[in-house]
Formats: sequence, structure tokens, C-alpha cells
Amino acid sequence: MELYYPRHHNRLLHQEPIPKTHDRVRIVLGTVTLQRCCTQRIRRLGFLKTRSFLLEQTGGKMVVELVGAFNELTERMGMLSSSGSQLLFKALKLSIPLLHALPLTPDGRSSLSRALSISLLLADLQMDAEVISAGILRPVVEAGAVSILDVRNQIGTGTAHLLHESLRVMKVPSKVDVLDDGSAAALRKFCLTFYDMRAVILDLVLRLDMMRHLGYLPRYQQQSISLEVMKIHAPLAHAVGTNWLSLELEDLSFQYLFPHSYLYVDTWLKSHESGSKPLVDVYKEQLLQSLRVDPLLAGMVVDVSVDGRYKSRFSTMKKLLKDGRKPEQVHDVLGLRVILEPRSGEDMAEVGESACYRTREVVQSLWKEMPHRTKDYIARPKANGYRSLHMAVDVSDSGKSRPLMEIQIRTKEMDMLADAGTASHSLYKSGLTDPEEAKRLKAIMMAAAEFAALRLQDIPSTNHGGIETEQSQSDRVFRLLDKNGDGRINIEELMEVMEELGAPGEDAREMMQLLDANSDGSLSSDEFDFFQRQVEFMRNFEDEDELCKAVLNEKLQIADSGSLIQVSAEDLSSRLGN
Repeated sequence: MELYYPRHHNRLLHQEPIPKTHDRVRIVLGTVTLQRCCTQRIRRLGFLKTRSFLLEQTGGKMVVELVGAFNELTERMGMLSSSGSQLLFKALKLSIPLLHALPLTPDGRSSLSRALSISLLLADLQMDAEVISAGILRPVVEAGAVSILDVRNQIGTGTAHLLHESLRVMKVPSKVDVLDDGSAAALRKFCLTFYDMRAVILDLVLRLDMMRHLGYLPRYQQQSISLEVMKIHAPLAHAVGTNWLSLELEDLSFQYLFPHSYLYVDTWLKSHESGSKPLVDVYKEQLLQSLRVDPLLAGMVVDVSVDGRYKSRFSTMKKLLKDGRKPEQVHDVLGLRVILEPRSGEDMAEVGESACYRTREVVQSLWKEMPHRTKDYIARPKANGYRSLHMAVDVSDSGKSRPLMEIQIRTKEMDMLADAGTASHSLYKSGLTDPEEAKRLKAIMMAAAEFAALRLQDIPSTNHGGIETEQSQSDRVFRLLDKNGDGRINIEELMEVMEELGAPGEDAREMMQLLDANSDGSLSSDEFDFFQRQVEFMRNFEDEDELCKAVLNEKLQIADSGSLIQVSAEDLSSRLGN
């Protein structure tokens, strides 16, 4: 089943309620009134006014970017070894000043923005620090601002190797003159056989980032690139187990290759929404709330999560055309996956199974189950060991017919085993017709991952296990800056990182004065933690601003700027700015 499971989304920092601003901007579109799309959230924090010049200083700005990028990446990566933290921090320190010096990308983004987008995608895929470091440095290497030899000397052999491999993978499509099915399959097999799988995944992420920003190119180039992605990279992404990446590559390629067909399918799928909110989100919240208040389930599990999904546009199109189905026969448009974490103990596995069946009972209390579509892979696992409960429910209401919604229920352990089994299955499904060859390639992938994990354990850790606990993750940056390990960041240590970022020492002294609350000439962990919270606060304002900008841009483009809009776009921007 080819369905989206979104992994991560930008998080917004929720402060306590703040009074809405009194000014409201109204745009009249005939009889439709668009009220201001967002309510500004402004907290009276002294640093926003008295310390605003911190961002204007070269060193201060880059330290803020360094801390913000490192924190966002490590939050998405979860547990991270001490050596992995140091590697990622070094890569960011090397790349940020170089990225600032590069021109805008052809699609209009800053080079730093592109590098961070790539690295965040890799973090969402749970790649290791070497791969993410290579993703950060890839735009710098492409621009010739740093060589792979420099990366090897300053960052490490592993990151340099991945950069070299990914540049080779990028050139693979040029090995054939005609991109037919046979040559595309041969190229995919070549990549899986001869290149580091992590370098292949890095190249796939680069392709996805490119496809997300393809609008600036002429249409014929968009279609040429999309055809290559559809034939080579989307199946390759499926082959290495990154299914959601494969689905998005397919959908983006579909959109550029067949825009009218895409629009028809997209419109039909979007019709399954309730007002402005997707139905899958409505059902997700309804189920999650019911599971959390169920007393029987609460005695079995310590955590429960529900992921929602929509079927991809491309796979929907294939079912409608290739299988000859009618729209009402495409049942797996909506779907939820429930992941349960049972309470620990000797009978943990048995409790987990009971929790799955209890969850099914909760689902049955909410919606009508379709018995002929229920599959119990817990009682009767698949041959490859896959275990899960599958069921379909009728979510039609008020006489309005809707597609059936599929629900998968499994424990956290079952989910991990299902993901581990994805690689060999998807290798087989993506054009490798020999199951034994698929197993061999999977073994190569696993060996490469284990080797990388061992290499990242080389640098001694500050704790006994070599892995940071959740409590210690919050002060990763502080410990990386505290070179002498005395529990404080002195002016020399702050100046060192400023110089590595290419900023003058005077910026370090000014920053120390701003952050050193007790004026003892150094920064304690509490003082630096306050600075990190400021960085997080400003990052969230930027996210809100981008969201508001996107909504306004869409609304303004829909309207006729010549006659219907009573407030011009320029005036609107001016008012919002004020």
C-alpha cells in the first residue's frame, strides 16, 4: 500500500495567550472578506529590543544560526553519540560562513537555506551524523568553496567519502543515452550494487529538494528532470526503504509531467476534507482522544501515537487507470496507523498484543468495521515475520458516502520489525526480480550502516554508555563550546568559535556582555540555556512569518489585482511590516 506517513513537521512554540493586535487588515474580494491571516504573538521579552543588534553583528548572527541549526537537527535525530555531536558541530562551523558568502541558488533561496533543508530531510530519515554533515557541506563543495580534501582534513574521512560517492551517484543518469525501462532498471541496480547506500540516500534527498523548487525552470526542463526522477530515483528511493520519499518524488514528477491529470486526481482527493481541515486529521484526533481516555488501555501501555496518511496522487492515478477501478472502489485513500508502547515487564510482548486487540475494540466503538477487510497478522504473522492488525472502517456520516478508512494497529517493536523488513521487500518490488539478489543487497546495506555506526564511536564519550541521555541532550551545544570542561564558557572559548565562523573578536566580547547576566566574565549553563531559548523563540517567529506569507501570497494571486482588491499588495505589505 502506497500511502504517505508524514514524519516531522515544523514545530511552533506555544506561549501563554497574548491579546490580539487591534489592527485588522481587510481585503474585499467581491462579497468575500479576507481577514488578516494571522494574529501576531508578541511577548514582552527585553532581549528583543535591547539586544536586537546581536543579530546584526556578523559573529552574533552566525552563532545564533549555528545554535539554531544544531538544535533543530539534533532534536530530529533523537539520541546521538558524543562523537556524532562533535562531527555535526564541526560541519556546521565550517559550512555556515562559507554558505553566507555564496550567491542565491537559481530558485531564489539562500545557499544556507538550501543546505539546512537538505540536512533536515536527512535527519527526518534518521541518517547518521556523517550523512547529515555531508548534506550540509554538499552545496559548499558543489560551489567549489571547499574541496573534498579540505573536508577530509577538517571534518573526517567518512564525510569526505560520502561527498565523493554522492557526486559519483549524481552522474549515473548520464551513463545512458536513452532512458527506457531497461536502461533505467540497469542504472538502479548499478547504484544499489556499487555505491554506499548512504550516498545514494543523500543523492535522493538532493533530488527531492530540487523537485520541491523546480518552478523557476522552463517547462521542457521540468519535464525532462521529472522523467528522470520518475524512472530512476523514485523507484530507487523505494528500493532503499525510504518509501515516503519515493512517494513524494513520484507525486512531484507526476505533477510536472501530467499537470492536468494531476489536478483532477488532486481535486478528487482534496474533496475528502471537512471544511478547511483534512478528514484524516479529524479522524486521527478523534481516535487518539478515545484511546487516551480508555482505562483498560491505560493499564497496558505507557504511550500511544496515531499517524495519519493520504494516498499519493500518482498511486491513485495508477489504480484508477491501470486497474480500471471506479473512484468509489479506491478504498485506501484514508488511513491511520496506531503505534502502542506496552508497559515493561516479563510479559511485555503479551501485554502488547492485548493492547492491540483492545485498540481494535475502541475503533469498533467509533466506526463500523468492514469484517471482510480485517486481517490479523498478529495471530497469523506473514512469512517474513510481519505482525500487525489491519482493519477497514466505514466513516460515512450524515448520509454522505466516503471511502473506507484503513487502520493499522501494532506495537512499537512490531513497527520497528516491519520497517527493518521493508528493505528486502522494496528491493524486490522496485525491479530486482531475484529475491536472493535482493537479500544480498540488503546485507550490503546493513553492513555499511553497521560500519558507519562503529566509526562514529571512535571519539570518547562524556558518559559511560557513549550515548547521550535525554536529560543531557539539552546542553549539547554548551558542552561543545566548553572546551576545557570547567562548566563555564569563557571569553577565549567564545572568541575561538567566533573566529572559526569568520567573525571578529570584538563580536565575542559584545556577545559575552549581553549574555553574562551576573557579569562574572563567563557564561554558565543557565545563562547559555536562556540564550538558546531566545534563539528558539526567534526561529518560531520566522516560521510563523513564512506561513503567513505563503497564505497571503496564495490569496492575493487568486484575486484580480486590477479591480477587486481594495487594498493593494504593496499597501498590505507595508501595513503588516508596521
